[in-house]
Amino acid sequence: MNTERIRKEFPILERRVDGKPLVYLDSAATSLKPKTVTGALAHYNEELGANVHRGVHSLAEASTKEFEGARKKVAGLVGAEQKEIVFTKNATEAINLVMNSLHRKGFFRRGDEILITKLEHHSNLVPWQFLRDTAGVKLKVAELNGDFTLDVADFHKKISKKTKLVAVAHASNTVGSISPVRELTEAAHDAGALCLVDAAQSVGHFPVEVKKTGIDFLAFSGHKMLGPTGIGALYAKQELLEGMPPFLFGGDMISSVGLEKTEWNEVPFKFEAGTPAIAEAIALGKAIDFLEEIGLENIRKHDKALTEQAIIGLRENSALKLFCPSNPEKQAAIVMFGLPPFDCHDVAIALDEMQNISVRSGMLCAEPLVKSLNSKGLCRASFYLYNTKEEVDIFVSALENLKKSRKRKN
Repeated sequence: MNTERIRKEFPILERRVDGKPLVYLDSAATSLKPKTVTGALAHYNEELGANVHRGVHSLAEASTKEFEGARKKVAGLVGAEQKEIVFTKNATEAINLVMNSLHRKGFFRRGDEILITKLEHHSNLVPWQFLRDTAGVKLKVAELNGDFTLDVADFHKKISKKTKLVAVAHASNTVGSISPVRELTEAAHDAGALCLVDAAQSVGHFPVEVKKTGIDFLAFSGHKMLGPTGIGALYAKQELLEGMPPFLFGGDMISSVGLEKTEWNEVPFKFEAGTPAIAEAIALGKAIDFLEEIGLENIRKHDKALTEQAIIGLRENSALKLFCPSNPEKQAAIVMFGLPPFDCHDVAIALDEMQNISVRSGMLCAEPLVKSLNSKGLCRASFYLYNTKEEVDIFVSALENLKKSRKRKN
């Protein structure tokens, strides 16, 4: 994997502040975009511009061809059928689609249980809290081990014949730990439940195969895998989509409309009301091309090497605390940390001002977990295919210098 060549495809990496190059370590929040992706946005707006699934003129046909071509690429990336991919704004909307559609169907009854984990992003927690509060569903939470991995034994203990849905993060956006989704899905099915996986931190970072794992629903966002914002996808088994009512209503999600009766379109279009994010979907297809040309296995190998280097370097900082499995085999390319007595936001600002290093700070959209570790929040560094060993060294060194500056003041 030629990281130097890859970096040339990301113009923003040429950005300098006081002569210091950008060290972007916030890909878990949103990844940078290569020129092929930003070019695809311009291509649609400048050369196509027409709506999809509507007109019969040449521009409309060309737009539809490229839009559906992108859907085919998304399906291929996760090993799904094209009809099983619904375009959404992001993983959040995809999860809300599942929640609302199953709820409208009457899938959940009072006393049913939904099992999640302590790893969850707000997007895979708040929708189920809504069901708990409005439909009388019981929400159960599987705990973590001391190394921040999922306590699988506790998961198995808490699943029951009352469980109707298991909703789990594939890879945590905070502690980074990767969950054994195939085992969790099998446990869900054994209990007669469905399994939804939040794959925002896994799809595009390492191979994800929905058929091999048996997942019923998979949600992910384009902007965390080199794509643009405003586009994501939901994978769902075709038979599930066909049995679920629509989430939104309007144009394109219908096959016929009368004043007295309306019939829904076939899947996946039944779930895509109104004009979709056409340019963004086409650009997401280009992001997938970019990733597949490099190879997801190669990307994962690269990310693990950077994660291991960061963990080793950060462990040498006696003032710093790590909140992750500290094992690149068990975690995504994410390292969450604290540097007492500094406030997490002060650390992030200092890194930015000292070395033009971008990291995330705060509750990281997973407040229950992060707040249980530090009531004022933590910092997170996340790595991707365009990051280098030299950048990890700069990051580790900057934190060491920050610790030393505290000692000098004392």
